[in-house]
Amino acid sequence: MFYLLILAAVAFFIAHVGFLIASFTGPQFGSRRYFYSHLTLWVTGVIIFLLAILYTGKGQSQFLDYFNTPTKLAMILVATAALSLVAHCVVKFLILPAVRKK
Repeated sequence: MFYLLILAAVAFFIAHVGFLIASFTGPQFGSRRYFYSHLTLWVTGVIIFLLAILYTGKGQSQFLDYFNTPTKLAMILVATAALSLVAHCVVKFLILPAVRKK
C-alpha cells in the first residue's frame, strides 16, 4: 500500500505538470485543462497527507516521519493550497495578460 500511494502521488503530480503545460499550448488558453491541473495538484497533496497519516512514525520514510505533529501534518494541506493559489495568481496576473497581448 505504501508504494502504491507513492506511485499514485507521483503519477498525479506528473499529470498536474502535463495538464499545466497543455493549458498553454495552442492558440487559446485551455481553461478545462488548467482546472484539471489544479485538481491533480490537490489530489497529490491529499495523497501525501494520507501517506503521512498512515506511515508517520513507522520508519518507512524519514520524510514522512517529519510530520509527527498535527501542525506539521496540516502544513501539507496548507502548502498544497498555497502552491495552488500562488500558481493561480502567477497565471492570472502574469501569464494570461502576456498571452493575450500576442
